[in-house]
Amino acid sequence: MTDFDPQEVPIRAAATVMLIDDRPDLQVFMMERNANTIFAGGMWVFPGGAVDPTDDPSIFESISTHRPDADASALMGLDHGGLAYYVAAIREAFEEAGVLLALNKNDHTPLEIEGDQTQLRFDQHRDIVNRNGKEFINVVNKENLILDAGQMHYVARWVTPLGPPRRFDARFFISRMPSNQQPRHDDDELIHSEWLSPKTILERFDNEEMVLMSPTLRMIKCLAKFDSADQVINAAASNFTDERARVNSKGIIVLPGDKEYDTGDETVETGWVRLRPIA
Repeated sequence: MTDFDPQEVPIRAAATVMLIDDRPDLQVFMMERNANTIFAGGMWVFPGGAVDPTDDPSIFESISTHRPDADASALMGLDHGGLAYYVAAIREAFEEAGVLLALNKNDHTPLEIEGDQTQLRFDQHRDIVNRNGKEFINVVNKENLILDAGQMHYVARWVTPLGPPRRFDARFFISRMPSNQQPRHDDDELIHSEWLSPKTILERFDNEEMVLMSPTLRMIKCLAKFDSADQVINAAASNFTDERARVNSKGIIVLPGDKEYDTGDETVETGWVRLRPIA
């Protein structure tokens, strides 16, 4: 029995970012959620969370690179407000993984978080933003940064099916991991983290060593088709036509070209992926 009406659960806007790197093979940064959290407890996820009103493009557009709100909104099929999803994904990556996708405002060089003193300063910034997301803009301005939204690519959209106590309309992005930063889970909502190849993740999932939400599993399967981060980024930057998801007879999300796609159910899992080309 549930103590809530699934039909009354609001669907919140959300954003998540897949951080990828060659280490030396293609790997993605994964984090394990605390089993006691309300949503996705115990599951392995990418950094992400709900879009906050303070992610407003009118606040961040002037300090975001190569991604004006009009362009971001057009990619998402929105009239306006698309940049808020990019901002939310960047903010959540900083809160949950300690990674800040940003450039130095003066010369557009990548932000470096190296050395004990710099790391300590940004750890303090991270604690402040975790306590109050409204402070994120102040951190960006204080460090004289601009958000690196231009290097983030919009690759998927998934809506949480009816049933859970929290539901999200989540936009998925992908970005290369900055070379001069080290991701670290927050040790609160996220209790463990690893760089893993898509193949390793799929093996662990099959062996019931990792628990993944169905959209996360689908995205890992998409990444498993690539050999390098360059291939992934080139595919993501192409803004390939949306591939609508269906669910096969085994309850697995399938895309065009997968077995049972033609007979799959379109009503179970609402979502699509646009990550297809391989250079």
